Amino acid sequence: MSEEKKASDKDEKIDNDKTQTSSQIESQQPSDNSETPENPSEQQDEALVTESIDVIQSAKNEEHDDEEFVAEESDEDEETDPNDLDAALNEDSEDESTSERHNIPKKEYDSLSKEELIKEFKYLLNNHKIQAIKEHVTELRAAFISQFEEEQEEAKEKFLEEGGNIIDFRYYSPLKKEFNTLYFEYREKRNNYYKNLKKDLNANLETRNALIEELKELKNEVGGEDSINTTFEKFKDIQERWRNAGNIPRDRYNLVWNNYHHHIENFYDFLHLNREFRDKDFKENLDKKLKLIEQAEELAKEPDVNRAFKELQMLHKIWKEEVGPVSKEYREEIWEKFSAATRKIHDARQEYFKNIDKIYEENLEKKQEVIAKIEDIAANPATAHSGWQKQMKEVNTLREEFFKIGKVPKRDNEPTWKAFKKATREFNHNKNGFYKNQKKQQYENLQKKLELVQIAEDNKDNEDIKVTIDLMKRIQADWKKIGHVPRKDSDKVWKRFKKACNHFFDRLHAEKKEILEEEKGNLEEKNALLDKVKAIELSGSHEDDLKTIKSIIKEWKDTGRVPHSKKSIEQDFNKVLDGLFKKLDLGKKESELIKYENRVAAIADEDSNQALNKEHYFITKKIDEIKAEINQLENNLGFFQHVADDNPLVRDVHKNIADHKKNLEIWKAKLVKLKSLY
Repeated sequence: MSEEKKASDKDEKIDNDKTQTSSQIESQQPSDNSETPENPSEQQDEALVTESIDVIQSAKNEEHDDEEFVAEESDEDEETDPNDLDAALNEDSEDESTSERHNIPKKEYDSLSKEELIKEFKYLLNNHKIQAIKEHVTELRAAFISQFEEEQEEAKEKFLEEGGNIIDFRYYSPLKKEFNTLYFEYREKRNNYYKNLKKDLNANLETRNALIEELKELKNEVGGEDSINTTFEKFKDIQERWRNAGNIPRDRYNLVWNNYHHHIENFYDFLHLNREFRDKDFKENLDKKLKLIEQAEELAKEPDVNRAFKELQMLHKIWKEEVGPVSKEYREEIWEKFSAATRKIHDARQEYFKNIDKIYEENLEKKQEVIAKIEDIAANPATAHSGWQKQMKEVNTLREEFFKIGKVPKRDNEPTWKAFKKATREFNHNKNGFYKNQKKQQYENLQKKLELVQIAEDNKDNEDIKVTIDLMKRIQADWKKIGHVPRKDSDKVWKRFKKACNHFFDRLHAEKKEILEEEKGNLEEKNALLDKVKAIELSGSHEDDLKTIKSIIKEWKDTGRVPHSKKSIEQDFNKVLDGLFKKLDLGKKESELIKYENRVAAIADEDSNQALNKEHYFITKKIDEIKAEINQLENNLGFFQHVADDNPLVRDVHKNIADHKKNLEIWKAKLVKLKSLY
């Protein structure tokens, strides 16, 4: 059986038996009549280092409908199973996009707004290779659609609540249109990339086939010493061009590679007459492969297994594509050493993925716990704003915890994500429902506050100060009871209300300041009048003296109010009057009523219902007290039925009753004068 047939059969076995471990694959060796690295055993390794890709997606050139999101295409670049070493080594190596993809940081797309997602999408499109951002775009797109669908559902609910018909519902979003445009651009670029890749792969295939044809022709050029030197230089040139020829379609790789190495061996067979060239080349190749073995053995010690695995890919590429064969006596030995180092790295990677699986399972449990907590909060919605604020904070903390936990097993990724979205969506639905009702209540509160604003603005210049003060105080108290209004209106309506109230009270304070200055002037006048009344010398004519005193009292009343802190001057004035009335031998009732007229005038100047009512209450209470005392004294007389009227005790009781009745008449007269103010 030819070596090419053996290689073909071996490759077929590898393709059909995916359960065979990488170490088993590498440990299989060919028969002695073949060169180990370049034939079946290394051909098995070919599955580990193939760098070509043959995946083309057809571009969808038809116009996309903005009513729906641009459909997400299936892709060849599925997540690699860590147990499938062949696929792992082949992953996107044609342009190093694998390395780049893993180096592009991913954001927590679910926590970004739609505007931020669009901004991030633009950044990825403009700053990274199109084939390296698939995972980022997929997650970003899912986050955008999720937010859009939530908003659309809310808009639909509101539309139906307002009496709309579901068949008439339309929801337009400029952001969705912009996102669809970006996604369509992404698909076009990605499709064009793979179209161009196919052209490049086929062109490279033609180049490699042409190099094989050149290699075939070399045997016809082998002749003398000079001819051998020239031919060997051409051989080296073909090898160099082969190494730089680029990748070819994966389904053609085995055939082309086997064909190339078949003719490489044929060429060396033609050089058997001049072993010097052949041995020199073998020695150089041996030195290079020994260095590759050293590098592989060092990589086996590398703690970062992913880094070691990626660098191992490059070593296999150099071994396979850039370094030629060695002497038969070393082939099996060096291949075994290289394979041993390779197995260590593969085993470490397998162990890494086993541990990763365990970590992923633990992450799954943690995420399920977080989801359960969010579900519990969603099932027990708050009933007040403060409660919702607390729950929102708790859910945000849980969301952050969810995103920090890390990856879960691939089989559980989508179900876990859906469960998380369902729980958060339920919470948001309840929250939105609560605040939707809150908005309605806030709108009603706004109308109430606007009514108070109107009242304040209508009365800010009211001249009836007394009535307006009470009104302003009442509407300010009502304002505090109303509650929150929409945030966008809160500051505006408050400023209007405050401005109207401040206008009135500033005017009030200005008037009070003016009144205070007037009262200070009145105080000076009353101090002069007090000195004047103290200096009065009675003429002896009762009528003339009484007229003089009444004239001074009238002048006192006409002078007006004094500052509240100086009201004691009224008592000083009344004391002087009492002395004058006593000199005039004026009756108590008459003198009291004359003085009370001054008191009534002072109350009238205050222009205060409160002061008037307080005085009315005081007089009526005094009248009731005197009546009660008279009644008690008259009842006491019942104890003296059999005692003579000239008894001192009886006389005192009768005198007391008479004095109280006179006093009662005075207070009744005062009440009559006070009522004249009503």
